[in-house]
Amino acid sequence: MPGKPLLDLAGKPLLQHTYEKAKASEAQHVYIATDDQRIKEVAEKFGAKVFMTSAKHKSGTDRIQEVATELQLSEDQILVNVQADEPLLPSSVINQVSRNLENHPDVGIATLCEVVTSQDEIGDPHAVKVAMNAEGHALYFSRATIPYQANASARNCYRHVGIYAYRVSVLNQFVQWPVAELEMSEKLEQLRALYNGVRIHVEVSVEHIPVGIDTQKDLEAVRNYLSKK
Repeated sequence: MPGKPLLDLAGKPLLQHTYEKAKASEAQHVYIATDDQRIKEVAEKFGAKVFMTSAKHKSGTDRIQEVATELQLSEDQILVNVQADEPLLPSSVINQVSRNLENHPDVGIATLCEVVTSQDEIGDPHAVKVAMNAEGHALYFSRATIPYQANASARNCYRHVGIYAYRVSVLNQFVQWPVAELEMSEKLEQLRALYNGVRIHVEVSVEHIPVGIDTQKDLEAVRNYLSKK
């Protein structure tokens, strides 16, 4: 979806909706990182602080590490990465993922998930699944169905929610690692960290998180939802 962050949603750019959700959280500062001059210009018009980053980044994680370096953040500080295509993301989950990392000093990254309740999501490659161990540490993320569902049920199946909290120290390590084969195969950047031994803690979200916008169908669904508010 070319130019997705700038698509109109209820009279505002998609990006602005997501930005406003982040501003309503407990975050001390909110920044937009992009390599697109059009996005920079639009974001500055609605009052956002924007960092123009390299167009060579292979993932959003690489991009926010550049911002952390520009801001000269200490290695123990926490950054939350909110993807621009999450206009309905509740502010409460931004707070939750940050606290998740604060409460687990032995992990480098924290993220969230939801229980899969829809049969359609089980086989949907846009719905990334995650499997965890008994302590809530991620074992694997996949676009395939994990764990395998012998009877095609959604039992014990969790959909990953693409919001992350990072320690700056992990971000600085992340950009030194080459892209992992698993990351390339699944097109999931968190697998680079998992492949290199970073522990990722996963909590079930305290609030339902509507699907992000990956397709035209998603866009129309969100437009329909906002039109009824």
